[in-house]
Amino acid sequence: MKRLCFPLLILLTLAVAALLYTFVIKGQTTAGSEHDPRTALVLEESERALVLTEMRAFLAALQQITQAAAKDDMNGVAAAARKVGRAAQGEVPVSLMKKLPAGFKKLGFATHQAFDQLALDAESLGDREQVLEAMGTLMGNCVGCHATYQITTAKSP
Repeated sequence: MKRLCFPLLILLTLAVAALLYTFVIKGQTTAGSEHDPRTALVLEESERALVLTEMRAFLAALQQITQAAAKDDMNGVAAAARKVGRAAQGEVPVSLMKKLPAGFKKLGFATHQAFDQLALDAESLGDREQVLEAMGTLMGNCVGCHATYQITTAKSP
């Protein structure tokens, strides 16, 4: 009996590791092409639309933050930043999260958190220079994501 348990334990461990790698780390991706080497996220059309909507929300928030900072309106900065903070993460379904690679999720979570931190800093510090530095970091996240990933749609059978 002991001889059978150890191989089964190893097989089960390998199966769990493979599932974790596929669904948590790798996600549903394919390699890029010769013309576009970025990692391709393979999503359904509705999932693609949701991700792109979130990206446009980031861009709109950065535009609103820029306008508010130009007027030295730290309450406006905080309000715009909070719209896309961690509270906005709850709108992403688990089915989509399983398809996204770990690097994409890490960058997304960090971006939501950075917007929340920007809101807190704008309210507590009221420093326009700090807001501009934080915006530079946030825009770096956007540039890094777009340089690393592309979104394709799943082909119907």
